[in-house]
Amino acid sequence: MITAKTLTYYLSEHPSIINFRWSHTQSWGSTWSFLFTSITLYLALSILLHLLLALLIRRGRPVSLGPIPALHSLSMSVISATIFAGILLSTASEIRETRWFWRRSKTTPLQWLLCFPLGTRPSGRVFFWSYIFYLSRFIHMWRTFFTILRRRKLVFFQLFYNSILTLTSFLWLEYSQSFQVLVILFTTLVYSVVYGYRFWTGIGLPRACFPLVINCQMVLLGCNLVCHIGVLLLHFMKNGGCNGIGAWVFNCVLNAAILLLFLKFYVQMHLEKRKFCLIATKGEDNVKLKDY
Repeated sequence: MITAKTLTYYLSEHPSIINFRWSHTQSWGSTWSFLFTSITLYLALSILLHLLLALLIRRGRPVSLGPIPALHSLSMSVISATIFAGILLSTASEIRETRWFWRRSKTTPLQWLLCFPLGTRPSGRVFFWSYIFYLSRFIHMWRTFFTILRRRKLVFFQLFYNSILTLTSFLWLEYSQSFQVLVILFTTLVYSVVYGYRFWTGIGLPRACFPLVINCQMVLLGCNLVCHIGVLLLHFMKNGGCNGIGAWVFNCVLNAAILLLFLKFYVQMHLEKRKFCLIATKGEDNVKLKDY
């Protein structure tokens, strides 16, 4: 029987987790060439697949994938839940072991979560789980191919979002960027719920009566926005500032672009829904008039 102590050991106290170090020679996928090659390949394969389907298969006809999308959703939900538990336990361990130093520097756990001190190295527990989160982005990309095959659509926002989040995950490790722990916690928590829901609906179980996935994404973007504001305030209030602030500024620009695109999509979705409701209401009124 697996106990809480055993889970804690394998998620935060295992030697491979404690002794982890982000290195271009030892960590798989840790070079700039690998990053840009993989993102370029992802974009090229997505476009190529879309074009091939347009040429070979009649437009609007989906490709059946069987249980593969549901299994992918289940695996992503489990992976996200594991990363969430791992980084949560690892963060608690880091706070417990370095509390004595924080008392001398008058740093609170929340300040450390938002603003790493200057000179922070990408090594140890939390950076191990940050590395696992970075690797999970490549598994996440497979959903784009499922969308192209099943819905026969090439969604620009999906391509942009996956590419940017993979890039920012790399920057977190490369520059020991501040506030990444909170972002990973929020993101993996939301992903475990979203992909669990997608698995639920993928096996034929009933859907929610409201747009669960989109609302979860809105909550996630809102939490990220609040964290960005917290980092900015601490950077100017704290002596020396926060570690990896250059990468953070670049990350802010990318996240702002994602937020604007998502808000545009969110508003369009609600406008179309409202338009559909108005048309349906008018149709019912016409039927009533005819009956009368």
